[in-house]
Amino acid sequence: MPSPVTLDAVAPSFSGRFVQELAQALATPLPGKEAQYRMAPRPRPGSERWDAPPGDARVGAVMALFYPHQGALTLPLILRATYDGAHSGQISFPGGGMEAMDADVTATALREAYEEIRVPPDQVQVLGQLSTLNVTPSNYVVTPVVGWIDHRPAFHADPYEVARILEIPLAHLLDPANFREEEWQLRNRRAMVPYFSVQGQTVWGATAMMLSELLAVVGDLACVKE
Repeated sequence: MPSPVTLDAVAPSFSGRFVQELAQALATPLPGKEAQYRMAPRPRPGSERWDAPPGDARVGAVMALFYPHQGALTLPLILRATYDGAHSGQISFPGGGMEAMDADVTATALREAYEEIRVPPDQVQVLGQLSTLNVTPSNYVVTPVVGWIDHRPAFHADPYEVARILEIPLAHLLDPANFREEEWQLRNRRAMVPYFSVQGQTVWGATAMMLSELLAVVGDLACVKE
């Protein structure tokens, strides 16, 4: 594991390089579905290689937010509260559906991060976006927005939407030891499901697919590979 990710992330010289290089990488052609679908359950239902956009899909966005914490680049995930919905009790990024007040998907991601875990939008430096992901179970097309904040936010979970906030060091997600794969029963089919095992939680499905592309981008940064 490259030492800057775990040891020097809070150093201004490293964090500055990381932010600059990540913003530049997000402005170039992205790994896209090839990276996303490395973490998709197999086999895929039907004959199509990729999931088609859900019919009459809503637009949604999530926030992948990096910040320095305890000497490491870190990003928050949330354990969703139990509710009557497709993603009840699952691990996800902060995020949700676009509302009429939102100018664009970036505004959606910033608003949702504030509503769910109290990250002040005016403190977030938006670095770019990842590829959209079609999330069929909830009928959304989701854009992951990538941001940076130069300190650990004073997180506060919305009790109606968030059961727990997980602060995940980037190094844990990059560590192959935290990648797992198991055969699960998914609705009416058996499938091999890849997932990340972090802090006793299973990160799979759409969140794992978005993380897969994010990690593909981050893993190619010069400051991380050194």
